[in-house]
Amino acid sequence: MSARDEILDRVRGATADVTTSPGSADREPLVDGGAVDADGLTQFVEMVADYRAEVVRVPATGLTAAIATALRDHGCTSAVLPEGLDPAWVDAVAQVAEVRRESEARTHADLDATEAVVTAAALGIAVTGTIVLDHREDQGRRALTLIPDTHVCVVRADQVVRDVPDAVSRLRPASGDARPLTWISGPSATSDIELQRVEGVHGPRTLVMLLVEG
Repeated sequence: MSARDEILDRVRGATADVTTSPGSADREPLVDGGAVDADGLTQFVEMVADYRAEVVRVPATGLTAAIATALRDHGCTSAVLPEGLDPAWVDAVAQVAEVRRESEARTHADLDATEAVVTAAALGIAVTGTIVLDHREDQGRRALTLIPDTHVCVVRADQVVRDVPDAVSRLRPASGDARPLTWISGPSATSDIELQRVEGVHGPRTLVMLLVEG
């Protein structure tokens, strides 16, 4: 008997008494978690900052100026933008950087030659400091947020939920609307064999989160 056959034989033995078909078990329905209160927002900001991301809390009326400032402060002279991004945000970016729309940045080389990306977000998670993208029209395809060196991400206060179960509840897609998800906890970082932190290996080196309140 080969190793493969032996493993499969053990699996069959372990599942011989299973009588329910996949997906037939009763499950508790997910309850949509509401947005967090002021303390929850503070926790979210602290957790995101703890990952060495830059956090800026801005009123809704100051968002466009904050987007332009973030790009200017990080020396970004070009930015790729999703097709569904708010036109006012696009105008703000155009004041300080060359705008490249998602449809124009077709290859990884195009994105690598672009210094920044500006997107919205699907939600934020307070207890983990995680930002989740579901890659709708205002967030763009996944490569858009992985290749440019700086990611400016806008999260509304009413998008921040308490924990992962609340996030999963909100993210649960309608039938036929399943989407890829990207969970971001700070800038891209890893450690080499000597435990030296290296940033920007498999994602943006710099993450700027603009938390819109009010």
